Amino acid sequence: MTAYDLVVIGGGPGGYVAAIRAAQLGMTVACIEGRGALGGTCLNVGCIPSKALLTSSGKYAALSNLAAHGIAVEDSSVDVGAMMARKDKLVGDLTKGIGFLFKKNGVDLIEGWASIPAAGQVKVQNDQGSSLLEAKHILIATGSEPTPLPGIAIDEVDILSSTGALALDSVPKHLVVIGAGVIGLELGQVWSQLGAKVTVVEFLDRILPGIDGEIAKLAQRALSKRGLKFQLGRKVTGIEKTAEGLELALERIAKGTEETLQADKVLVAIGRLPVTSGLGLDALGVSVNARGFIEVDGRFATSVPGIYAIGDCVPGPMLAHKAEEDGVACVEMLTGEPAHVDYNTVPGVVYTNPEVASVGQTEEALKEAGTAYISGKFSFMANSRARSIGETDGAVKVLASPDGTLLGAHIVGAHGGDLIAELVLAMTKGATVDDIARSCHAHPSMAEAVKEACLDALGRAIHA
Repeated sequence: MTAYDLVVIGGGPGGYVAAIRAAQLGMTVACIEGRGALGGTCLNVGCIPSKALLTSSGKYAALSNLAAHGIAVEDSSVDVGAMMARKDKLVGDLTKGIGFLFKKNGVDLIEGWASIPAAGQVKVQNDQGSSLLEAKHILIATGSEPTPLPGIAIDEVDILSSTGALALDSVPKHLVVIGAGVIGLELGQVWSQLGAKVTVVEFLDRILPGIDGEIAKLAQRALSKRGLKFQLGRKVTGIEKTAEGLELALERIAKGTEETLQADKVLVAIGRLPVTSGLGLDALGVSVNARGFIEVDGRFATSVPGIYAIGDCVPGPMLAHKAEEDGVACVEMLTGEPAHVDYNTVPGVVYTNPEVASVGQTEEALKEAGTAYISGKFSFMANSRARSIGETDGAVKVLASPDGTLLGAHIVGAHGGDLIAELVLAMTKGATVDDIARSCHAHPSMAEAVKEACLDALGRAIHA
């Protein structure tokens, strides 16, 4: 039986980063992955392919705006096959890159499906049979999978999960997206930008639950202007296949009335669930909560000594970068290094056009908690760089305690996912809105909107 200091189950962002960091710290490490490719959902059927398609489709959509720049474009067309080939090559190159990093750092990659017959042991099942590994520490990093909609079967042909929506071979005429969260909006916009009619159906009366309400409204307005249609406050009660395509039965929540909606493709994007089945957790006595997440303490330890868990399969934000931080912190603590993850400073980004980015508390949360705060906001309409690139939708919003300590920051606008990094760093280091306001920001730049929002919180805005 081969022995390791650490066996990582799962080669997604949390698992592979944890494996590499553990090897850097001198541990002998094996990483078990059963899907045939490293990178997990994020790299193979999530974050990366969706960004590739958002970029490609965005370039096509931008052609309609080139006349204002004095550029005439005629006879443009979409080659979905070429677009998918570019996406697949990008994914393939990045997965190979992780394999190279494993070799560079001395991490053993073992292909197969893992289970834990006992603490300190990991069983691997693959085409060659089964083998048993001995492990001083076991780290579960098995990620998540799409949440199914009760009574609706996903066939990845007409009724799709995010995986199927990333692999269509043609542009649908009418795509209905069930769920106005990150995944639904991003993938909905991919196909909208390529010419599909896209309708987003959401149970709640708003999009992007969890995002600051004011920012979510600005985002909805901008996305509507770019072609997405929204039907909010509606529950999908069934989908029937007809000769014309698909017919969705909807219930309007507030009125209790019924409606129907026609489509040729439906994307179910109502969230994600942790993947923990098949590991043998029940037999081991590993505590799992009512929603299926593995319960861990501040050191990522489960209820069974020697077994740890990180990422999407434990409570907290289901984000690739959060999983990476979990993984690094976990293995550093195992080797005696000081480590900690501050979940209040983990950013979230929606990579639509415009992007939506957020970190820390929302205004609604501060009000509900009775927390005293000041706020500042600056519209990109008043930002010269935003005007020069023709991306004036949205704003930067900051929330701070009366002494100026940042409590939260929210952005909707071009490059919002990059702009949020300054505010994440500020929150991490305890900087105040005055610290940011007194920092020189290059002109003209989108980042000036961050400075102006902080100035506005202090009552000193120059350009508003």
